[in-house]
Amino acid sequence: MMKLKELKSLHFEKRWMFPLALTSLISIFLFATCFNLGIVSSSYRISSFCPNKTTNLAEERIQLPPPPSPPPRPTVPRFAYLVSGSKGDLNKLWRTVRAVYHPWNYYVLHLDLESPPEERMELASRVESDPVFSAVGNVYVIPKANMVTYRGPTMVSNTLHACAILLKRFQDWDWFINLSASDYPLVTQDGWFLNLDSFTRYFMLILTHFLFLILTMIADLLFTFRDLKRDLNFIEHTSNLGWKENKRAMPLMVDPGLYQNKKSDIFWVQPKRALPTSFKLFTGSAWMILSRSFVEYCIWGWDNLPRTLLMYYTNFVSSPEGYFQTVICNAPEFVPTVVNHDMHFISWDTPPKQHPHTLTMNDTDKMIASGAVFARKFKQNTLVLDRIDRELLHRKNGSFTPGGWCKGDPSCTKVGKPTRVKPGPGAQRLRRLIGRLLQQPKFSQSQCQ
Repeated sequence: MMKLKELKSLHFEKRWMFPLALTSLISIFLFATCFNLGIVSSSYRISSFCPNKTTNLAEERIQLPPPPSPPPRPTVPRFAYLVSGSKGDLNKLWRTVRAVYHPWNYYVLHLDLESPPEERMELASRVESDPVFSAVGNVYVIPKANMVTYRGPTMVSNTLHACAILLKRFQDWDWFINLSASDYPLVTQDGWFLNLDSFTRYFMLILTHFLFLILTMIADLLFTFRDLKRDLNFIEHTSNLGWKENKRAMPLMVDPGLYQNKKSDIFWVQPKRALPTSFKLFTGSAWMILSRSFVEYCIWGWDNLPRTLLMYYTNFVSSPEGYFQTVICNAPEFVPTVVNHDMHFISWDTPPKQHPHTLTMNDTDKMIASGAVFARKFKQNTLVLDRIDRELLHRKNGSFTPGGWCKGDPSCTKVGKPTRVKPGPGAQRLRRLIGRLLQQPKFSQSQCQ
């Protein structure tokens, strides 16, 4: 009788031992899963099965991979241009764009609201129908025109608008350059002005090489800037306001261009204001070559300085001659990057008036001797532009300025290799100018003084 009870008890133990072992194995598996799940992949975490403490431990053990390093910058730099104009400037602007064009760069074009709709539509049509522009896709016409008055803040606003477009549409440029329809280049973009597919032109290059060294001053923008640090900013400036302190900084004005569709002069309001104490004012040229990093700072303004100064310069006479100078010289991280030159040849009165002299044939030698990249201002279809085309740019019949990228017959009707840049005979002229500007201690002593 006793044995029968023992057998029954043993049979009962065998019946529940197997489920107990199976349950234990499942529990161990779930615990191990909860413990290791966060280490394997955070996307597969089942928080309902795991205690919070265990999950936190797993998250602490996660080692994220390092962020991918940015792709290396190409050896040849890229320039992003704003070329702007007003009423009657269509043909001037078109000539300037074709003179500075290179398929490696980017271009934003703008005719302001004072120009008639027919001119703006014609500009867009010319860009769309140009086979080179269409093939490369690096020329953009701002479709909604802005009102721009030189004496008020609207020119600064328009420049920042173009910078924002360039940052959004094109990701890989190095320097921003603003030009007007009255500007014109004194240098080629890459300096190589002959079509190497033509034996005749190549033969003429050899025969006339030394003659060109004497008679032409071709400076090569892409070739020269490829050896520079990409954070340099070429912006003329001074803190010595002089007569501008009483005539521009202290008076308050309102620019009707901010709220009207027709251009009209600024008007004055009372009372005057004192000079600011939270930042130092600088003034200089409205034309500049700015690094991409500084342009991003002006647009994003992560410490709010660019926006604060934009509001201050809303009531400042000729704000384009002070806004960017004041921003960069009050941002300590950018002060070491400032080169006190605007890369322009401009002839001013003393003291300077609102507009510079109009350049003529008599100024050609001075323009070349300056080593500058651009000059202003020019009238439309003036003889001095024809001379620059002929002797400095080797540009014919309204075509593009020839370069190493040019292919086709006629020349520059097709795009070859955009990064094929070669220095022209006068490339050393621009290098000498930049060398003098960057020479220590003059370089450091001229920064934001």
